[in-house]
Amino acid sequence: MYEIAEKIELSHGVYIFKIKAPGIARKRKAGQFVMIRTDEHGERVPFTIMDPCNDDGTITILVQEVGKSTSILCGMNKGDFILDAVGPLGHPTHIEKYGTVVCVGGGIGTAPVLPIAKAMKAGGNKIVSIIGARTHGLVILEKEMGEVSDELHVTTDDGSYGHHGFVTEVLQKFLDEGVQIDLVLAVGPLPMMRAVCDVTKPFKVHTLVSLNPIMVDGTGMCGACRVTVGDKTRFVCVDGPEFDGHEVDFDEIIKRNRTYFKEEKRAMEELTYHEGPRCYEEG
Repeated sequence: MYEIAEKIELSHGVYIFKIKAPGIARKRKAGQFVMIRTDEHGERVPFTIMDPCNDDGTITILVQEVGKSTSILCGMNKGDFILDAVGPLGHPTHIEKYGTVVCVGGGIGTAPVLPIAKAMKAGGNKIVSIIGARTHGLVILEKEMGEVSDELHVTTDDGSYGHHGFVTEVLQKFLDEGVQIDLVLAVGPLPMMRAVCDVTKPFKVHTLVSLNPIMVDGTGMCGACRVTVGDKTRFVCVDGPEFDGHEVDFDEIIKRNRTYFKEEKRAMEELTYHEGPRCYEEG
């Protein structure tokens, strides 16, 4: 059992959880994730570890209410216990002195970008961050990203804050102007990561994306998280989660991520029917 040490609401339906997991906190590196199960009837869900704190043995994750399992987790509070927290899983981000690293976060993808940006900065790189959301109220971790970035650019789809448009537009402008970029790392919705790769590919800028497909066990045994990268089958949980974005078959992973759409919708409807609006009002 793992105790929730802290819960903070960032925006509607988006929460930061600090969970007591000293073993994971000691070993975690930037880019790795944890598999969480709230109870014996719950599914295992992957979450990137934002930050460990060895002083109190906690790990920090960000959770958005999008389905049954995340809604149940978001309905829990400080002092509650989750059943399982397994990790750290996946390969950590390879850190070296590249030069100028552009970190792109879309929506809640900014959360996994943050620890990578910190590690890249500590590795001696110049960090240019571009984070985006649909509207101002959904922009997260702006202050934290600003603290680790040499430059921070914020975009909103509706123009309510920062640049009116998409993160790719800011990135495209840099490349068109001949700004030296040695590495781009993008995390966010699949269409956004694909768009980032489409922008950088003509310029031959090495681009990494962090994938988050359907996972069951997180250890490579179930095969649920398989993706095609460079015409080869890879398993995100053990081979990733970061891959060369120019080699990822985005069409395939987008289709695979919708495999259980009907079942997920039905599970959410059943949760709402049996428990009402509880998990949307607590916290």
